[in-house]
Amino acid sequence: MCYVMKRFDELTNIELYQILRLRQEIFIVEQACAYSDVDGKDKTAHHLMAFEDGELVGCLRVLERGISFAEASIGRVVVAEGYRGRGIAKELMQRALDFTRTEWNEARIKISAQTYAIPFYAGVGFRAVSAEYLEDGIPHVDMICE
Repeated sequence: MCYVMKRFDELTNIELYQILRLRQEIFIVEQACAYSDVDGKDKTAHHLMAFEDGELVGCLRVLERGISFAEASIGRVVVAEGYRGRGIAKELMQRALDFTRTEWNEARIKISAQTYAIPFYAGVGFRAVSAEYLEDGIPHVDMICE
């Protein structure tokens, strides 16, 4: 597995296409949720990608404070269906947390997590800090890692 972090302006056309395609496959098609994935935040994000044999199998984006929340944040965490259960999402999250703490000196990271994924995010150090709410028709909670 090869992990690569790039700013938006460093992504190749192919990498950007792969990211958007994977997110669409999971968040829009698999989860049957019609929403605008291209929200303008990708342009300010760092994108962490997981490749196996040249194929994008997982990714997420890291955002500086003030873009999604007052705190730095991690979002759009996704792993291709055939690669789940191999620890890729956990490795992506650990690397994103390390990057945020090391490169940006941020001790507090906030996410908006789908409710079903609370145990996963708790396993990498997050705790719920909000009541459940609907985002694009899917139950979410805000979570913080300190």
